[in-house]
Amino acid sequence: MNWADWAIIGIFSLSCFIGLIRGFVREALSLVIWISAVLVARLFGGQLETLLVDHIESPSVRLMTAYAVLFISTLLLGAMVSYLIGALVRATGLSGTDRLLGMAFGAARAFIIVMAILILLPGFIPVNEDNWWKQAQLIPHFQSCEGWVVAAYSDVSQWVQTLFGNVEPAQSV
Repeated sequence: MNWADWAIIGIFSLSCFIGLIRGFVREALSLVIWISAVLVARLFGGQLETLLVDHIESPSVRLMTAYAVLFISTLLLGAMVSYLIGALVRATGLSGTDRLLGMAFGAARAFIIVMAILILLPGFIPVNEDNWWKQAQLIPHFQSCEGWVVAAYSDVSQWVQTLFGNVEPAQSV
């Protein structure tokens, strides 16, 4: 095993540990909150930008500020909701099951992260020609899943497209 194998093991270990500590409910809520923050910033950034015209001169800085304010505000609101729901889960006595499912969620997240790295990295850097890449023991196992992951990504992308349509940012007035 070389450093690439140990890096993959590290990604899985860290992600599973975080999932175990936080639990499934908080992990799933975190994912929903981050996606919501991106959508809120994208959909309403243009509207907030118009309110900042008198305060920020540069249009690009004004729009970046609007996106940042909406993104961070959504994350903060989501963190409060996540805390309250996490307290409810702890009060119901489901924390053991929640933590075990959180660890499984962490393993799934680690798989997605590792697959994204292994699929995207060779497109930017010719790593597949390096000895460490060829000698890694875990990389071939993940590469055998590449076709399935690409097909699943395509299916999910199409589903999101039909669900939300073309999510266009709100235009500033």
